Amino acid sequence: MVPKVLVMSGYGINCETETAHAFQKAGAKTDIVHINDLIAGKKKMADYEIIMFPGGFSYGDDTGSGNAFANKIKNNLFDDLKEFINSGKLILGICNGFQVMTNLGLFALPSTDYGERISALEANTNNRYECRWVHIKENESICVFTKGINITHVPIAHGEGRFYCDEKTYLELKENKQIVFSYCDSEGNPANGEYPLNPNGAYYDIAGICDKTGRIFGLMPHPERSLYSISEPEYQLKKEIAKRNGDIIPEFIESNLQIFKNAVDYFNK
Repeated sequence: MVPKVLVMSGYGINCETETAHAFQKAGAKTDIVHINDLIAGKKKMADYEIIMFPGGFSYGDDTGSGNAFANKIKNNLFDDLKEFINSGKLILGICNGFQVMTNLGLFALPSTDYGERISALEANTNNRYECRWVHIKENESICVFTKGINITHVPIAHGEGRFYCDEKTYLELKENKQIVFSYCDSEGNPANGEYPLNPNGAYYDIAGICDKTGRIFGLMPHPERSLYSISEPEYQLKKEIAKRNGDIIPEFIESNLQIFKNAVDYFNK
């Protein structure tokens, strides 16, 4: 089947088009839907296989990153969202979308239920907005979206991306293989909290986590902004090296596109 993706939209969100494009390249159908149209009943979550919370600055992040958008869902659509989760479908959140999902408590542990918040995304330790490319490593997690990925190169763009949870929660996330991506160097060695490898001071270098089923995934870096090799800051250097070696740089950064392909393939098993 060709899964349908509901790309959430609303005031201040600004990555809808890139995200829809990524899923289309992976073989899905996409609809960009404003949250007000879901509340009004013009569109329904149940008509889709994947929900996507894109990046941006929903409601200007005026009450905390992703908080106002999360509260609007909680107050109007949370029953529909839980029904969507219980039906075995997929949810992905990137950057502000990860913040929204964190505020909603969607990253349930074996010991918790959906709606119980287990972590936070706090201000970067340098108190600055960080916009740079980083490397992240997959931790052999249970996440549906990251099968077959090892290390990938992605941009980050956030002021509140520092993952934090208490030690008990961290140990449960680790034991259940819910820590999906961690910041690392280009060889996959741990960042060990060192800036700029870990660009925000994230606890244990955590860049993304999933829920206890592996079907709900959130991360701070932007794979949808880095599908194409030409997007990399080193592209011209890599292109020249490839030319001198008689090689051709591939069009896509396959490890980033794979996140979206895995979601589509999940419904074609």
